[in-house]
Amino acid sequence: MQRLEEENNRIFIDAYGLQDELTPDVPLEEITLTCNPAYRYGGKASTEELETRLRADTMAEFLHYAVGCMFGRYSLDAPGLILANQGEGLADYLARIPEPSFDVDADNVIPVLEGDWFADDITERFRKFLRVTFGEAKFQENLAFIEAALGKDIRKWFTKDFFDYHVRRYKKRPIYWMFSSPKGTFNALIYMHRYRPDTVSVVLNDYLREFISKLQAERGRLEKLVDDPSAMQSQRVKAQKDVAVVIKQIAELEEWEREVVFPLAQAKIEIDLDDGVKRNYPLFGAALRQIKGLEAADE
Repeated sequence: MQRLEEENNRIFIDAYGLQDELTPDVPLEEITLTCNPAYRYGGKASTEELETRLRADTMAEFLHYAVGCMFGRYSLDAPGLILANQGEGLADYLARIPEPSFDVDADNVIPVLEGDWFADDITERFRKFLRVTFGEAKFQENLAFIEAALGKDIRKWFTKDFFDYHVRRYKKRPIYWMFSSPKGTFNALIYMHRYRPDTVSVVLNDYLREFISKLQAERGRLEKLVDDPSAMQSQRVKAQKDVAVVIKQIAELEEWEREVVFPLAQAKIEIDLDDGVKRNYPLFGAALRQIKGLEAADE
């Protein structure tokens, strides 16, 4: 683009005899493409620093797009928006994409957890997405490239960075909402356009309570390890520390379930997309990750 801009300038300069008054040169930062880091970021960073930043942002955009495909907002098999109207679900998606190359999430709930607790958690779904989009043969190489660009592994990026990135991208009006316990032990995303009055019940029964049961089983396993005389001392000490952590996590989630999520599930809240995020998001109170400045910002 820089070369073409400069060639255009040369043509006009020659045509009007302006060689003594104008130069055809165009600074790289004036090439207004978002894929041009000199324009996108400006400043005095080196070319290498600009490219590193662009690579990280491009990978974040790719992961964000992948989440859109998980929820059915987008599809690998058709351009533009797919599910973007209130109440649309899996049947509507399949009506438009009868044989999808990548399956949309069926129940509109995607767990975002630090461990591999659910088969349909966001990290595992992204791994599948990467295999579908770029093939199995280069999967490990592609995954390593993405993680190197982000500076962390995929699971850590999804659990620590994704939602904040999404909120910034949508200027504090997120379309993917994060159900999140007070200390972040449990997190799950939903797509607001696919929200239904029973969505909170799905989060509660199929994910939160299931996760609590999994943690209780893990507590039992760790307690057996603590009391196992055949285990190494270091293993028993670590297990003892892990038991204490899991006990606190279970207590956190049981209280959150009792005080927040269960009453919300019973309420079967209706939302209207026409009311916007600013009005709808606060209806769910402490069930959702708090967004600083959401209520204070103008619609």
